Amino acid sequence: MSQRFEPCLAPPLPRFTPKQGQYLAFIHAYSLVMGRPPAHTDLLRYFRVTPPSVNQMLITLERQGLIRRQPGVARSIELLVDPTALPPLLPSPGQPVKSAVQRYSHVRRFKQQA
Repeated sequence: MSQRFEPCLAPPLPRFTPKQGQYLAFIHAYSLVMGRPPAHTDLLRYFRVTPPSVNQMLITLERQGLIRRQPGVARSIELLVDPTALPPLLPSPGQPVKSAVQRYSHVRRFKQQA
């Protein structure tokens, strides 16, 4: 009896543009942090684009099978992509990166006073 071993093929990685990847990463990150999918206004604020731009991007992502939405239901965006395949979310354009790390300048000032 001879056994045939067929190679196990991994599913292909989803194909999306860098901008689409950022939208997908935002949807994933927002859903993790807030416990619900983002609304259109959340996408508008983060990406600083017009309502038609957000709507067109969501239509494109849905047509490509990367997300799913329920018509007439708010916050119904469902990510259909493995989160490990997503790029890291970059800061919004024009938005400063906030950090909990303080600068060292105040430390030097206190040492000089002592």
